[in-house]
Amino acid sequence: MPFLITFVTMASALLGLVPAAQAAGIDLSPLPPGDLLSCGVAFAVAILTVLVVTPLVRAGGLKSGLGVDTPGGRRIHTRPTVRVGGISIFLGVTFALLLVWGLGSFGILPHQKEYEVWGVTIGAVLFFFLGLSDDFLQLKWQPRLFIQLAIATAAWSVGVDVAALSLPGIGLVKLVWWLSLPITILWLVGVVNAINFIDGLDGLAAGVCGIAAVVTFVVTVFTGQWQAALISAAVVGGTLGFLRYNFHPAQIFMGDGGAYFLGFLLGGLSVIGVVKVVTTVALVIPFCILAVPIFDTASVIIQRLRNGVSPFKPDKRHLHHKLLDAGLSQRWAALVVYALTLWAGSIALAISGMPAGGTYTALATLFLIYIGWSAWKRSQASRSS
Repeated sequence: MPFLITFVTMASALLGLVPAAQAAGIDLSPLPPGDLLSCGVAFAVAILTVLVVTPLVRAGGLKSGLGVDTPGGRRIHTRPTVRVGGISIFLGVTFALLLVWGLGSFGILPHQKEYEVWGVTIGAVLFFFLGLSDDFLQLKWQPRLFIQLAIATAAWSVGVDVAALSLPGIGLVKLVWWLSLPITILWLVGVVNAINFIDGLDGLAAGVCGIAAVVTFVVTVFTGQWQAALISAAVVGGTLGFLRYNFHPAQIFMGDGGAYFLGFLLGGLSVIGVVKVVTTVALVIPFCILAVPIFDTASVIIQRLRNGVSPFKPDKRHLHHKLLDAGLSQRWAALVVYALTLWAGSIALAISGMPAGGTYTALATLFLIYIGWSAWKRSQASRSS
């Protein structure tokens, strides 16, 4: 599976990551008990839990008939498919984090840092239940957006905030609260909906979130943000385990519950684990990590507004739809988006100042070129036939 190759490649970089960070003068102490070992436990528990729970969620959904997507309309699957797989991702990631927390791996945190971690985790839980409600009840977009804004505001109030920006030619600018609040809300809510919008292809959202979580994990380990690294490791495990059942042909979908949960975790982690540490490039690194879903969502919304329709009205303007229209299979369309996400993430690694970051970018660029060339040939062959 392409995502597994990506994960192994990125994870191998960690073998020399801690010594390299120490050589670069980055303070990695005090560390929570277990450090990388605890991250490994979080990853393993999350992936195993999701692998076990997902078939049970699928069987329960098919038996009850609740939360099942039927083919037709803009949907591209050909058989009834359970769309509440986010339940298994939520349980896997949550169980893993509760376990490592119980083992003391989060360490003794300063009050402000503790508030930030709770803000991200509790906010993600609230977003999960909001998305799950939509999976079952098909809520209108207005109340959904209102609740999203409320949760993001609450997270901002406990420290999950973009407190500074780096402006070209000016440098680091500390934001007053009335600027920090809307920027933070726009970022958190935007990432959540960006992940939800790209969840239209087998394995796409799970793979993109998994790759983004791997890059976030590497950056947070390099910068010594071990609490964020623990959460990232659990997200990597949860998404990788879910891909076992979600990659084409998908047996189950993550639904809004899973997309909202992963989206808020990634958006929140980028704030507390990256922006507040790598302040000279505030928001640039997380923006690169999540560039593909952000650009895709922004372009689709702009097109919808130009045509005078609601930005929340579903259509087939997304990148993955265009790749399918070009003649690619679902697997190859997902692979192209994976390659783009990995390439953008490698730029984030280079910007973070990590040793050999430029090398990772060069390798990711070559991989993207290869995938793009192979996809183009397949597209031409499909059209000619």
